[in-house]
Amino acid sequence: MKKFQSDYVGNPMRTHVYHEIEKAIMDGVFKPGTSLTEVRLSNELGVSRTPVREALMQLELEGLVRTVPNKGAVVVGVSDADIHDIYTIRTRIEGLAARRAAENFTHAELDAMREIVELQEFYVSKSDFAQVWMLDSRFHELLYEGCRSRPIKQMLLLFHNYIQKARESTVRSGRAAASTSEHRDIFNAILNKNPDEAERLTELHVSNARDSFFKSKQHAEEHGE
Repeated sequence: MKKFQSDYVGNPMRTHVYHEIEKAIMDGVFKPGTSLTEVRLSNELGVSRTPVREALMQLELEGLVRTVPNKGAVVVGVSDADIHDIYTIRTRIEGLAARRAAENFTHAELDAMREIVELQEFYVSKSDFAQVWMLDSRFHELLYEGCRSRPIKQMLLLFHNYIQKARESTVRSGRAAASTSEHRDIFNAILNKNPDEAERLTELHVSNARDSFFKSKQHAEEHGE
């Protein structure tokens, strides 16, 4: 985790601390069952215990940690069941976001999405999956912004973040080309202002990502990877 630096002066300290702890949980640095003490975290982040305490309270509200008597905050993390449910919910809500985007996208947003897809296609041809994955995140974030709904955007960003490791594994497990092709199809539907097709293709895209993740995970478990 990063210590609090002057670079973060423009942001509340507690927000920085929250995101750092959350990221460590999502990245597997803090595994399920790990005890998170205020003293340890405040020392690692170079902050007082107050923002750490506030961050842990927020993480408990979101279900990522739970308070255990005489032990403090313990990491719960995101289970396979959570991931399955998140993908299922995303299938419905992200389809709606794509429908709204097809109705509301500006020319600037269309140009930005076109550039993202073209860059993804370029990096797929170079097998640069790290770049493809970063652009994948930007594609979906732009979709959420374009739906013009704050509740939908906030919910999808939260879910998107919670399954970032699952998303990364699908890109790196050979789905990069297929995912990029699906992005191209979604973009074309939005470009043609076809909300029905944009919704259908986005639902299919999220479902394919879910299936790919669990298939890849099962393969890894069967082969001891």
